[in-house]
Amino acid sequence: FSFRKLWAFTGPGFLMSIAYLDPGNIESDLQSGAVAGFKLLWVLLLATVIGLLLQRLAARLGVVTGLHLAEVCNRQYQKVPRIILWLMVELAIIGSDMQEVIGSAIAINLLSVGKIPLWGGVLITIADTFVFLFLDKYGLRKLEAFFGLLITIMALTFGYEYITVKPNQEKLLQGLFIPYCRDCGTPQLEQAVGIVGAVIMPHNMYLHSALVKSRQVNRADKREVREANKYFFIESCIALFVSFIINIFVVTVFAEAFFNKTNADVNQVCANSSSPHSSLFPNNNQTLEVDIYKGGVVLGCYFGPAALYIWAIGILAAGQSSTMTGTYSGQFVMEGFLNLRWSRFARVLLTRSIAVTPTLFVAIFQDVEHLTGMNDFLNVLMSLQLPFALIPVLTFTSLPSVMRDFANGL
Repeated sequence: FSFRKLWAFTGPGFLMSIAYLDPGNIESDLQSGAVAGFKLLWVLLLATVIGLLLQRLAARLGVVTGLHLAEVCNRQYQKVPRIILWLMVELAIIGSDMQEVIGSAIAINLLSVGKIPLWGGVLITIADTFVFLFLDKYGLRKLEAFFGLLITIMALTFGYEYITVKPNQEKLLQGLFIPYCRDCGTPQLEQAVGIVGAVIMPHNMYLHSALVKSRQVNRADKREVREANKYFFIESCIALFVSFIINIFVVTVFAEAFFNKTNADVNQVCANSSSPHSSLFPNNNQTLEVDIYKGGVVLGCYFGPAALYIWAIGILAAGQSSTMTGTYSGQFVMEGFLNLRWSRFARVLLTRSIAVTPTLFVAIFQDVEHLTGMNDFLNVLMSLQLPFALIPVLTFTSLPSVMRDFANGL
């Protein structure tokens, strides 16, 4: 084992792990904390472990064959299934792009104390994609470093909330390692399904299988291929462990502070702290429902304005980082399935306009409630898209004709 070699292979796994930290994930984390307390942490752990196994298979496919998943699909499938697969993956990419736009718009609105309206935030996110394209010109290593910075910002901001709220460590450990949910009903079950959909992203497998191709590996030499597989796996484990810890921060903060709270409780605290947002919570005894926007507001009421702004910075970092992973996945998928070589600029323009249009309409004509409600719907959409990435990955990595000596065992 050599740390220098691990460093050479580090990058693709962290780019891939961004999808485990997008605004859709953060939303599902805080809702599962507020709705089920610490009880669903084991679902998050399980989903992350399954995600790691699938990412490992996707990375192996890229390393062993020298082709990414979309290219292998193009070679192995007939025209009709190929087009259906492509459309489904595009749908997943547009869905995740919409979540990124929603998250960034909400974060910008919170940071500007409501001065920049939601539709203004949506328009700003159109511009930011082109900033990333500009960064991309400086080479992949620089881009990977920038993503490393965004992940660090998320770890620091959500870590700050965690230290401020001081969740109960005993309950945290129980929730992680006891796969049981006492007194759980439909809302908790919905959250559990939402966690799986938010964590395991279908287009992420296409992305990871393509990113590993950025490292030079002599595929004629089995020892070198085995070594590359080993280092990519170690890097994926580290990257997903970091993203898992950040997700835990969010779940436990909301489980500790807002589980079983009613609207009236929060309304009172917000009124006492003279928050301009106390009207968000009606003065009734219904259980508190939170989303990315209300989550920030509630943290601000209970733990001071710093908690609100630091939360918004974390959400903004989550939104910005997931922009580029969607852009990359879209490019690889289009090139692989359709053999279309578009410039990255044209490609971004197309997916971003498809993602921004419905989001912009909701932001202009509806309120923040509908915008975050859209986020929940998109998490469910991700769950439904999973088989369209899962079945090809499992099939191809098990075929000796594709993977030779590196095919999956039983």
